[in-house]
Amino acid sequence: MEAQRKGFIRLSMAAALAVIVGACSSGPAPVEDRSASRSSGSYSRSLPDSGLYQVRGGDTLYSIAFNYGLDWKDIAGWNGISRPYTIYPGQEIRLTAPTRSSSTVAVTTRPMGTAPQATTRSTTSPAPANPPASTGSAATTSRATTRAVPEDSVIPPASEPSTQSAGTAAPASATAPALTDPKSWIWPTQGRVISSFRAGDPARKGIDIGGEEGQDIRASATGDVVYSGSGLIGFGELIIIKHSDSMLTAYAHNRRRLVKEGERVAGGAKIAEMGRNGQNQTMLHFELRVDGKPVDPLKYLPSH
Repeated sequence: MEAQRKGFIRLSMAAALAVIVGACSSGPAPVEDRSASRSSGSYSRSLPDSGLYQVRGGDTLYSIAFNYGLDWKDIAGWNGISRPYTIYPGQEIRLTAPTRSSSTVAVTTRPMGTAPQATTRSTTSPAPANPPASTGSAATTSRATTRAVPEDSVIPPASEPSTQSAGTAAPASATAPALTDPKSWIWPTQGRVISSFRAGDPARKGIDIGGEEGQDIRASATGDVVYSGSGLIGFGELIIIKHSDSMLTAYAHNRRRLVKEGERVAGGAKIAEMGRNGQNQTMLHFELRVDGKPVDPLKYLPSH
């Protein structure tokens, strides 16, 4: 019995030693980088290998450009799309510049029974009948360069709009005044800057402003609403406003959107209510893009 007991102990010790050696030889356990998942979710998608994108319901030319980090004017030019820039579900559009050998541009196609969402006119097909209203016209390119506000600073409440409110703004039309780059900007909401812009960081293409759920989100400058929806992954309920042919602002993670595509809104007009991001954090993600490229909003917003 004693011999059996000693044999059992030796076998147990050998097994334990084998487990320890195996664990050591396997190296440390992999560590998952979760830094991106903790961000506000502001990413541009990678371009498809084909360079083509098939339009889905709810898309606009501006939302596609925003989603892929492109200038909407480039996409319009590559595809022969002219004002008022309507596109249709099922249509394929080019997201890269055509080669010199290309002799034609994208042709507008629309499935039977599908209503237009936003405008396309190609050089090989006539314009659709009764096109929707334009969302803006050409603009000059002067730009504001006010002093930056440090991260974690307190933002004062936005002033009340001095003109027509967002909820009653008339849709933009071909006769609407031309939009120019704003000479001044308004903070889109009050609160603390909890994440600042960082050039080259795909997760920090704008600023995040913390606050209380439901608080007012306001247009940072006068412009036309060119996207209002939830079709862009990582942005939640999103509003994009066109201020000129060069400048757009985006307002993400809203609890409720109060404006529709085609509306012209005054700077300071209430456009949404603050909501939560994918990590259940109450905040507004705010971006400002010039010619399709993200820039630091703090270089444009007023100091205080």
